[in-house]
Formats: sequence, structure tokens, C-alpha cells
Amino acid sequence: MAESVLAIPRGFKAAACSSGIKKSGKLDLALICADKPVECAGVFTTNKVVAAPVKITESRVRQGLCQAVLVNSGNANACTGAQGLQDARRCGDLVAESLDMAPQMVAVSSTGVIGVPLPMPCFEEHIPDLCRMLSHDQFDGVARAMMTTDAFPKMSSRSIDINGNEVRLLGLAKGAGMIHPDMATMLAFVLTDAVLADDLLEISLRQAVNSSFNRITVDRDTSTNDMVLLLASGDAESPEISEGSAELEQFNSALDEIMLELAKMIVRDGEGATKLVRIQINGAASDDEALVAARSVATSQLVKTAFFGSDANWGRIIAAVGYSDAEVDPDQVSILFDDVAMVSKGLALGSEQEDKASEILKKAEFTVTVDLALGEGSAYYYTSDLSYEYVRINADYRT
Repeated sequence: MAESVLAIPRGFKAAACSSGIKKSGKLDLALICADKPVECAGVFTTNKVVAAPVKITESRVRQGLCQAVLVNSGNANACTGAQGLQDARRCGDLVAESLDMAPQMVAVSSTGVIGVPLPMPCFEEHIPDLCRMLSHDQFDGVARAMMTTDAFPKMSSRSIDINGNEVRLLGLAKGAGMIHPDMATMLAFVLTDAVLADDLLEISLRQAVNSSFNRITVDRDTSTNDMVLLLASGDAESPEISEGSAELEQFNSALDEIMLELAKMIVRDGEGATKLVRIQINGAASDDEALVAARSVATSQLVKTAFFGSDANWGRIIAAVGYSDAEVDPDQVSILFDDVAMVSKGLALGSEQEDKASEILKKAEFTVTVDLALGEGSAYYYTSDLSYEYVRINADYRT
């Protein structure tokens, strides 16, 4: 999305630069800064191996306030021991010193190669410059500076009317590989100028994450560095949004849309991916069982390779449903590729339908619907195909 059409929330500035972390000379260091301490909520990786910046930021976000977010790409600062924690704190201190704020107000985040110490001279030299560069029109640069194997920057925004007043939301994300709940190898920062009542920010964030970033997969790998932050400046000229209100429902709807849009961008940009596929499970015994079945299909490597080859191999799909923990009666299962029915009551509908389904699989985006015919439960998941290019990218990642 072009910078000119983004709805930039009031009260935030940004900057990005090339600091030398990446040998390519591309943007690799960025800063988002609020005019004052603002409300903040976060969701973090569930991997037991946690990167230093995640440890630092998670502890700071618990206080519910934040003023700056520093992000670098090219180096994850993960599995770097006590030195990594010291370096992460020093990065935050450099921002705090340059902007005259408390270090506890600075969130730090990193993405890139694991197990390599941060090149601290890059930060020492360029963070003061970054702080001087802050402006309202540099958010596109932040999205680019976050990228690792990403093919394109990921941004989404909304402008909504609440009681006659404009409220803006802006989301930035990165991610292409190591994508799998609970969360993914991704960083995402969502900014808003909405005025929200206490504790609503975290509730809204977790609901939005569960229906977006926790519904995508590329390669079944969950990262050490995953982080989603939601910051609210409260600078919109609108009344406070309260619990249970129509205004909160409106805000949450916009937030959900932004985060699902970013999540789908991540899958569409999955390493080596050529297709974005929605797995829709209907007729499950419960929503939870539908989600289990959807995840099983979405993460099956055999299913994903069949998608790459445009092979309507429904046997792989029904098998993936069958080995999930969801209740399944194979004699009741129906499968569709978009609107093309391929299986009814567990039996194939013939070669003509298979030919039609194979044509659907040649599209860049399509939906696979599995109806279990057991109840009212439903759920969705987004996945990508698995290609030769994925292997090449990850075989050469560190070289």
C-alpha cells in the first residue's frame, strides 16, 4: 500500500536507515516514536527459546505504556546469552538518551540470523541519527527496514468514523518464512490514535491475533523473535471507547481487518510461495475441532506440495483431516475446491470434476472447503503451497 493513501494515526512519527547490519546496504534499522508515553499491549512468541529483545520488551510492555519501538533486521539477537541481553538494553538506552525518555518506554525488536551477536557499532553510530530523522511520512521505510526474506513490505490502514470523529489505524508487519502459530516468524506493529478505556487494548489485540496471525502457516516453524505490539496514542478527537459499546465493536472490526490483511500478506509472501489457500472446515462437532482439522490440512506438506503442482489430490486432504484430533466420519466428508465439488459423502465425484478442480488449483488464490457433516462447528486457516524455491531460499539463508 502506497504511503500516500495510508491513514497515519496522530501522535506518531517514524524513521528508517541503512546502518550496515545488512551487507546489501538495504534499510535495516527503524524507529517508531510517539509524542508521549502511550498505551501499549503485546503478544509474543510461545517458543521456549526466546530472543533477547523479546525478553526485554515483554517485561516492559507489562506496564501498559510505551513511547518508542526500535526494530532491526539482519540479526535476530537470539541465542546470544548475557551479551545479547546487554546489547538489547543498550539499543533501548541509545534511543532513550537521544529522545530524553525513560529506557522502560523503549521496546526493542530484532529479526534475522540466530546465534550471532549484534554488531553494536551499527547501533551506536546510527540510532542518534535515526532519532533526528523522525517524521510523519517514513512509515513505508519502517516496513522495508523490517524485511528479511520478504519480497515486499506489508502495510495496511483504516480510517473509521466514531461519533463524527476520524479514528485512524495503521499496521506494519514482516514475515515470509518460519511462519506458524502460536505466532510466526513475524514482527507486527499496529498504531492507532483511538481513545480506549483501560484494559481494552490488550483484549482487542489478543482477539485480533487469534483470528489473524494465529490462523496462518507457511512451514510449521515458530520463531524465537515473534512480536505483535498495539500502541494507542489517544490523540483522536473522539470520546473514549468503552467496553461493550458499538464504538468498540467498530474499532475491533477495523483492527481485525488490518491484522487479517497483514496475515494474508505474510502467507502470500511465504518463502517460495506461488499460491494463497484458505482452508475452510464446516460441519465440525465444534469450532475448536474445526480449527484442529483446518490446521492439520494447512500444515500438511503433502497437501502443500499438491497445491504447488495444481494436483487436486483430495486423498491427502481427507487423510490430514483424519489424523487430526477432530471427530471425523469419513463416509460423511465432502470436499470442494472453490465452488467445484470433488468429494461427496467420502466418495470422489469423477474425473470431470477432478479436471475442473485442477483448474481451480492453478489460480493464485483459492479456497478448499471440507464439510464434516457432524455439527455446526467451523474454522478457517490460511496456508501457502510448498515449492522448490522454498528449499533453495532456506538452503542458502546464511550463505
